[in-house]
Amino acid sequence: MAEGYTIKHVDEFEEMEGSGEATWRLARKTLEAESFGFNVVDIGPGGQIPEHNHSGDNQEEVFVILDGQATVVADDEEHEAPSGTFCRYAPEVNRTIRNNSDGTVRALLIGVPVESGYKGMGWG
Repeated sequence: MAEGYTIKHVDEFEEMEGSGEATWRLARKTLEAESFGFNVVDIGPGGQIPEHNHSGDNQEEVFVILDGQATVVADDEEHEAPSGTFCRYAPEVNRTIRNNSDGTVRALLIGVPVESGYKGMGWG
């Protein structure tokens, strides 16, 4: 593989079994990204990722529901989240993704410290 980029299919990501019927696909680690965190998680029926916040490390997160019918939770407030839903969380907000459906939910979780130095483009 050439230097400066990595191309992998999600099925090639290293996997880690988690609690709550969740299988983590370690995207950041597999792709060797260093400037922000991101992973893919498959959540089985009745499962959820651990509820958490990032007030200790001041990370903003975005959850993207890639497939399935999820419920995203923000400070105990539940929101239906079908495939294609994006949810942004400030560091202090408690969050989780629940799967109350009969199928698997696949989500992309992206996190970056608020003080990362990112400057938004003028057009978006």
